[in-house]
Amino acid sequence: MERRGFLGALASFGLLESLWSRELLAAQGVALLGPWFRELAARARELRGQQMRDVEFQQRLAALLGRVELTALAELVDFAAIDRRLAAPASGRVVEAVDLRALPGMPTSAELGRRLFACRQGRAIVPHGHNNMCTGFVVLRGRWRGRHYDRVAMDRGHCLLRPTIDRGFGVGECSTISDHQDNVHWFVAETDTAYLFNVHVAGYDPEIRGEPGRFYVDPAGERVPGESLIRAPRMSSADCHAKYG
Repeated sequence: MERRGFLGALASFGLLESLWSRELLAAQGVALLGPWFRELAARARELRGQQMRDVEFQQRLAALLGRVELTALAELVDFAAIDRRLAAPASGRVVEAVDLRALPGMPTSAELGRRLFACRQGRAIVPHGHNNMCTGFVVLRGRWRGRHYDRVAMDRGHCLLRPTIDRGFGVGECSTISDHQDNVHWFVAETDTAYLFNVHVAGYDPEIRGEPGRFYVDPAGERVPGESLIRAPRMSSADCHAKYG
């Protein structure tokens, strides 16, 4: 059976936002989604309770994303409608939100964030890092080029990056990030349209300073002589989307 994700989302800069109705969450969805999301939420609670480190959570998250079987629910995604929106000249990127309250016992978005990213070929989930966040992607449809970087150091103006991953990601493949491993990522759609399912846990470590969230960087920064490092300028969301989106 082909692996599929069932998607939820929040909007970020320049993205279209809409809400899937709860009527889409049929009885079949309760059986398929319920246990999987509850297990994922349990792991998230362990992370927040300091019962595991973020890099261990990444491993658990990758295993969960790797075994999700949601083919039937993927049919509830109106790919044709989203593809039409992606084709609009002013678009190229779409985010959809799903309300999981129709599924008994589902985690709230505050407990476990859920996102769908859809891009037209050549459009991107722009280069960004994460502060006090663990997140994971699994490809639902199409193909992406995904790049990850370790965040070695950061100040107000620059982020010192070490490239760790640069490869294609096809359907069913996943990647994860945390504050301590593969923290910065950048995904570019390589097919006519491409979809990613994302879940994330924000604010999991009370000892990490600063608000949970994204920061944007330019990976085309200066190479550090003699090191496999990039001195990447920090960017505003608007500038990063204008250059890379």
